[in-house]
Amino acid sequence: MSTWEGRKETTVDKPHEVWENRRTGWEWRVLKKWQKDDNKPHARWFCAVKSPYTYGSWDYGDVYVNEIKETATRIE
Repeated sequence: MSTWEGRKETTVDKPHEVWENRRTGWEWRVLKKWQKDDNKPHARWFCAVKSPYTYGSWDYGDVYVNEIKETATRIE
């Protein structure tokens, strides 16, 4: 699926992409992409995020794409 096709919002159980940093315990599930080009300076994704600070729950919100790509690996 291209970035542009991925603009439709989905659920945490069927995300467009999953990114993970196993060392730190963070996981990002991409639910919606806001723009055509993810490489723009302030590109963002709407994500469900799980970390050691969410105690097993998901937090939802926009995340800068470059922050995810700099710290995580795409696993799906």
